[in-house]
Amino acid sequence: MILKDSYLNTRQKFVTICKSLKTEDYSVQPKVFVSPPKWHLAHSTWFFEQFVLSEFKEHYKIYDEDFAYLFNSYYNNAGKRVLRPNRGLMTRPTVDEVYQYRNYVDEQMVEFLNQDPSEKVKKIFELGIQHEQQHQELFYYDIKYILGHQPTFPTIENNIHLAEIEQPSKWLKIGEGVYDIGHKYDTFCYDNELGRHKVFLHEFEISDQLVTNKDYIDFIESGAYKNFNLWHAEGWDFVQQNDIVAPEYWHKVDGKWHQYTLQGFLPVNLKQPVSHVSLYEAYAFAEWKQMRLPTEFEWEVASKQIDYGQLWEWTNSAYLPYPNFSKAPGALGEYNGKFMINQMVLRGASVVTADNHSRSTYRNFFHPEMRWQFSGIRLVK
Repeated sequence: MILKDSYLNTRQKFVTICKSLKTEDYSVQPKVFVSPPKWHLAHSTWFFEQFVLSEFKEHYKIYDEDFAYLFNSYYNNAGKRVLRPNRGLMTRPTVDEVYQYRNYVDEQMVEFLNQDPSEKVKKIFELGIQHEQQHQELFYYDIKYILGHQPTFPTIENNIHLAEIEQPSKWLKIGEGVYDIGHKYDTFCYDNELGRHKVFLHEFEISDQLVTNKDYIDFIESGAYKNFNLWHAEGWDFVQQNDIVAPEYWHKVDGKWHQYTLQGFLPVNLKQPVSHVSLYEAYAFAEWKQMRLPTEFEWEVASKQIDYGQLWEWTNSAYLPYPNFSKAPGALGEYNGKFMINQMVLRGASVVTADNHSRSTYRNFFHPEMRWQFSGIRLVK
């Protein structure tokens, strides 16, 4: 696919998945970790304006000098920015103005891409495409949180479904040995996947299935949320202080568990994998089953034998750099490296992940208390 087509297809997809939003949906920020849809649309546009057009397109005219301040995220090298908790306070620019901004940048990018940019620019361009697709996934996290915490549980048009797990779990044995870890192909990857290296693994067995809602209800009904012996100290504090008794979006109605999904408020489907759980909950469930979570290296080695992609899978690995990790200079070097502390790795992909983000070496990462992402549990013994 030529660069222009890749760009236009990716950009149009974001517009398409937002088409059923109401104007009022675009600017809501119920929590600090939730970004408004309007901000996502503008920020992903600013990325191309900041790192491609402003740097490499001759005589490029910035659309609006204020937008860099409004829609920069965490790139300190790119200048000052609105603080993350304040993204939902912006009623201006309007939604229409944000779409006008997207159209302007798209026209400028198409014109630029017709000029056969350099290899250096192509690498930044590809990062911009991947970045846009990441924000399309984040959009689903955020809009689900925005709508899933409203009294009437509204929804949007979508085709997002978790597959049912029909077969009992099987245990796949992985032999003891030294294994290669990290990205090795001449294809796109993030810098945190590089630094291919060897690790020694003891023999282990990993489930070929994710933990189901039925399994998790058994965990709840056993009194697990009241049993401190199952939890990390931080996890126990987290569920106690926040009065957590079930996964995100779960509610008990007339004695039966229901959950908010992107299809609406429905009875919990017992055959689907449990989703929207924190690392703390995943760990406690594993303790309850007298098993454990895989390390990210165990997961990567086993990935050839498991069917993944329904939910991001928590691992018991801290997010740390691989050997010989190096980051790019300037703002783009802030993409991953500076977050390598106090976060845990998730592997795989989810039903809201772009197709080309699903690879066995992809290292997603979140703080252990986060539940709004599409996260699930796979066990090891």
